[in-house]
Formats: sequence, C-alpha cells, structure tokens
Amino acid sequence: MDPKPLPPLEHPNDPKIAARELFGRKTEPSKTDKPHSIGYYTNGCLAGGVALPINGPTWQVMRLSRNRNWGHPAMVKTIEELSEKAHKLGWNGFLVGDMAQPRGGPMINGHWSHQVGLDADVWLMPMPDRELTRQEREEMMSTNVVADNYKDVRPDVWSEKYVALYKMLAQDPRIERVLANPAIKKALCRDAKGDRSWLRKIRPVIGHNYHFHLRIGCQPDSPNCRSQPAPPTDEGCGGDLAAWFKRDLAEPKPSGSHGIPMSAMPAACKAVLIAPP
Repeated sequence: MDPKPLPPLEHPNDPKIAARELFGRKTEPSKTDKPHSIGYYTNGCLAGGVALPINGPTWQVMRLSRNRNWGHPAMVKTIEELSEKAHKLGWNGFLVGDMAQPRGGPMINGHWSHQVGLDADVWLMPMPDRELTRQEREEMMSTNVVADNYKDVRPDVWSEKYVALYKMLAQDPRIERVLANPAIKKALCRDAKGDRSWLRKIRPVIGHNYHFHLRIGCQPDSPNCRSQPAPPTDEGCGGDLAAWFKRDLAEPKPSGSHGIPMSAMPAACKAVLIAPP
C-alpha cells in the first residue's frame, strides 16, 4: 500500500552489480524526444516510457505499489483499444497487471521479460462495474482458470467467453504472442470453432493461469529493438503441446532476472539508466 523506497546502493557504478537493482530504483521514465525500446524482451530497456493511466473507461491498473504500468506508447494504445474490444465482447474490461518499469529493464522480482515496454499482463477476470479502491488493487486475487492438477481448465470457470477473448486478442495484427498456460492452450485447441489460424499465436508457458500475457513487436521508432522470431505457422495443438503435460506444470516461484549485470545489458541501456527524468 505504501512502499518504502529501496535503500541507496553502496556501489552503484560497480559493473558487476545486478541491473535489476539499478532499474528497480528508477521511479520515473528517462527524458527523451522519442520513446523507443532497446534490446530484447528478456534483456533490454525502455527510453521515454509512457504510463498507462490507472483508470480508463474499460480498464483499471492493479498492484499500483509496484509502479509497473509503463510501456512503449504503442503498448499503452494497444491495451486501451483491446480493452474496449473486450468490453464489446461482453468482457467488462481489463484489470491490468505488470507491464514494465518506468525505464524498463530487469525487475527485482517477478519476470524474465517485460524489459522493453512491449509486454503486458492482464488478469483473467473482468473488470468490475465500479472503481476499485487502492487496497483492493493490492489485495484482490484474479481468477484461477486452471485445474489444481494443471492438466486442464476448471469446468466451473471455463466458458465460451474465454475462447472469444483469446481469439480476439490473437487476431489483432499488433499482437505477436499471447502467452497462456498449457492447460488453457489445450482447452482452446479443443473448443475453437471455424477459423483456427489464430491459435498459432497462443503460446503455452508455465504459469499464466491467473492472467494472459500480451506481447507486441518491435516498433518502427526502435531500431535497436531485437525482434522475436515469428511463431510457427501450425496451430500448435499437436505433439509440442502434448509434451508440456509430461512436465511439472505447477506455477514456478517468481525468479526475476537472476542478477544479470549492467555489463551484460545493451550498451545504450546505460544512457537510459543515467538520463534525467
């Protein structure tokens, strides 16, 4: 509710210091004429990050104490517009979880990616018909759509509204990937009707049973952003998906970025880090 500032680092210029410790202490974006992403989704930063307003007609930001509602302007616009589309589908609106830090970069806890302002987590629970209190935004939990054994979705929760939601997201040309729990991918493969080409964008990843993860591509204004390979052209409903269910699918503990030093980050991220707000 009232987070305390992280204590100053004793040796902030040590090249071996974990980049997450440095980026995690930045509470405002870097000043730049043109926002842009640098590096890769799992190793990069964000210059001139833009905040998604904490309240909108069809979205509300959760976990405000984390200060992770930042992104490239294209990501912010995508969330705003997709939340409106979801509202028209009968999904009242988005409860938005983690996007990026003000200057992107690795986080002290919680994510490998989300570093370049092109990722966003959205809860698998529609926005309520009222504005949530700050305390509710910190303490509420999302809906768990996946069964306790992680082998399938919960039949008391899963419905066609989830299928329609994932289809709408994946059919948007801006979206490169929608990361989903393997059990959710399994259910989508089973329940999708008609055009199934969008299923290729639904990529199974451990976790993601309480939220979906949206990822857009590198933007034209970001020449130093490294693109991710396009997803396979098939539906992804065959052997690759089946292989997930031979693994332990229990949700992993958040691991953060495992102490990657600044020296291992793209060189341009140093300038982002030291730039004035």
